[in-house]
Amino acid sequence: MNFAKRQHYTQLVKQKAYELGFNFCGIAKAEFLEEEAPRLEKWLREGKHGQMQYMENHFDKRLNPQLLVEGAKSVISLLLNYFPKQVLSCENNYKISKYAYGKDYHLVIKDKLKKLLAFMKEQIGQINGRAFVDSAPVMDKVWAKKSGLGWIGKHTNLINRKIGSFFFIAELIVDIELIYDTPIQDYCGTCTRCIDACPTQAITQPYGLDASKCISYFTIELKENMPIPSEFEGKFENWIFGCDICQDICPWNRFALPHQVQEFEILQGLKTMRKKEWQEITEETFQQVFKHSPLKRAKLKGLQRNIAFVEKKG
Repeated sequence: MNFAKRQHYTQLVKQKAYELGFNFCGIAKAEFLEEEAPRLEKWLREGKHGQMQYMENHFDKRLNPQLLVEGAKSVISLLLNYFPKQVLSCENNYKISKYAYGKDYHLVIKDKLKKLLAFMKEQIGQINGRAFVDSAPVMDKVWAKKSGLGWIGKHTNLINRKIGSFFFIAELIVDIELIYDTPIQDYCGTCTRCIDACPTQAITQPYGLDASKCISYFTIELKENMPIPSEFEGKFENWIFGCDICQDICPWNRFALPHQVQEFEILQGLKTMRKKEWQEITEETFQQVFKHSPLKRAKLKGLQRNIAFVEKKG
């Protein structure tokens, strides 16, 4: 495909991405992630993924997009802001990660990605592609970084200079060549606020996360029938699903703007929840209120375990 066509298609893709509500769109060449291979291998070998066994699966696919989409040539990365207009009340309440305030983002973003891929097929012709929203072996932060959407901060989250880090990352991997963006520099500088603020010392060093010590890991990923280690008692600061401490403290999030996505508005049932309601919630109420919520991931038993753990004074 000649340069003019690649440029035209790239403009069409980005324009459509913005029309669909994505805040940023960047494109990288689909190639083997050579730099990441030894890092990922070491991280897994040291057990920093905790009980997340799925991280060990499909090692080769995580590093090579051509094993996910035959003949892959481009990885289109997209960011969708979820920063809320208002934060849930902390008064006599537990804390929930901001990304879980509304409807499950997988459902919302997958729909947008399907529309973008359908648009590309309509405009470009027969192309092969797949949509990904963190439920497949794709290193989304790495691809977003390669496509110039931000840099990976010391807390290991992607940071964008214009909107901070409260956004979801998604990808389309396609078998056509487009115009590729270039990475930007790291703007963390000498700041160590995220490292200093982490109550469980999960950020072991700048750009190094031990997920097996992270509050988000314990409250979401750790199976509901497994106990949270007693050494972390008294350190959760009322977080029962996820944790935003390292992002809340990051100076770049002073640029965070409220999202414009209706589905991410705070669930009505969540607004009225306080400690008493959380402690007394039944399976029926849980299923009703959180039917389409990310909180379903932890299951009621998981949330009850998290609440009981937070209530221990350590």
